[in-house]
Amino acid sequence: MNPILSVAEMRRVDAETTEDVDQLMDRAGFAVALAAADLGAGYDTTIDVLCGKGNNGGDGYVAATYLAARGAAVRAHSVGDPSPGTAAHRAMRRAERAGVQIAPLGPPRPTDVVIDAVVGTGFQGELAADVADWIGYGTAVVAVDIPSGLNGDTGMATGDVFDADITVAFHALKPGHVLGDGPDVCGEVRVADIGLSGGITDMMLMDDSDVHIPSRSRTAHKWSSGAVATIGGMPGLTGAALLAAQAALAAGAGVSNLVAQPSTAAIYTAAVPDIPSMVVEGIETVADASALVERLARFDTVVVGPGLEPASQAFIEGLVDVFGGVLVLDAGALNALSSPEIIAGRSAPTVLTPHAGEFTRLTGEKPGVESARRLADVTGAVVVVKGNPTLVVADRVIVVNSGGPELATIGTGDVLAGIIGAFVSNSPDLVTAVASAVYLHGMVGSIAADLGTVTASELLEAIGPTVTAFSW
Repeated sequence: MNPILSVAEMRRVDAETTEDVDQLMDRAGFAVALAAADLGAGYDTTIDVLCGKGNNGGDGYVAATYLAARGAAVRAHSVGDPSPGTAAHRAMRRAERAGVQIAPLGPPRPTDVVIDAVVGTGFQGELAADVADWIGYGTAVVAVDIPSGLNGDTGMATGDVFDADITVAFHALKPGHVLGDGPDVCGEVRVADIGLSGGITDMMLMDDSDVHIPSRSRTAHKWSSGAVATIGGMPGLTGAALLAAQAALAAGAGVSNLVAQPSTAAIYTAAVPDIPSMVVEGIETVADASALVERLARFDTVVVGPGLEPASQAFIEGLVDVFGGVLVLDAGALNALSSPEIIAGRSAPTVLTPHAGEFTRLTGEKPGVESARRLADVTGAVVVVKGNPTLVVADRVIVVNSGGPELATIGTGDVLAGIIGAFVSNSPDLVTAVASAVYLHGMVGSIAADLGTVTASELLEAIGPTVTAFSW
């Protein structure tokens, strides 16, 4: 997992380092110069470096010095002079001695590369108008630590913000790189090792190497390989439950069953004959929930909610109270809960998978890192806040950005619920299993998108090959 440090924690790391500050700034500026070179900065190109008065500006002056030595025509624009005696001030003086043209910030002009070294991750508010005028100039843009105008903790911009091709972050990612507007304006984010160490965080960005695919032993049988039951599919909405049950099977569950009503059983059997149906007379009362749980004794996980609209509050809360395995509450099941506290009494694991509207209905808050932490604390559940990125929140926050806009399609959430069901039914680490399922879902979406328009059915077809690829 790639650590994500808050702005405050990064300040603590900076303040407690025993490394020479000038050396740190030199390494940072060199990393920025390398990024600019990758975008074409070099001999016979023009580079405009916008330098603030803090350490970000100092990094910009260092980068300007290196690029001037490379043969570029470098112009450094001072957005406030650094205080005498600071590392940034010394960097500015070295740039002057190296022949870099330094002048107060003026009006923008055409250039090959703009290096945005105005303000860093601690910025709040809006950019000054003369700085904002430079946005949109330059064939390419390199941002130092984070694009100016972006909040380092939230990733939100309240006004104008630079749109970078490459953002060079130092030591670790910041929340603003992966949340809010960050993914839209940071471009490629490169984390440069400049010699800092440490930093405490419970927030991480997942990548391919962190994905854990449940495996089967040589002696495994279907009931030992994860048994998932899916409850959903009211008349007229049977497709959602079918997708979830099929996804669970495609993602590796040994058993995937559908809980059907008399009015839907024939539909399920005709549509997917290889997934058995368990017919129940009612899914309305607490007694119905108790009776069903007795029949689910061999199942590790129950996914409840896809296509279950409207769902009975008594039935859903009865399941919450009685079922002793992993419960994945999705869609209609989430909307049926009277309050999040209902889940807190469960002794078995629970996974909640709300999209933005369901999250707000359940909590009264907008979805975000801190509100998701509160929901996880209140319920004891693993909370999956669906979006781009998706947040998996429990005792830690895992940011998953493997998916894209192709997953904003009807039925894809049902597929995710089924993949989660399969992974959590056969893994000892619930949080890693959920995050791996979310990551795989995003990868499946990207693969399907490469082939054309994404539908939920196409996602199903891509699950098996993707699981196999990750298993090697």
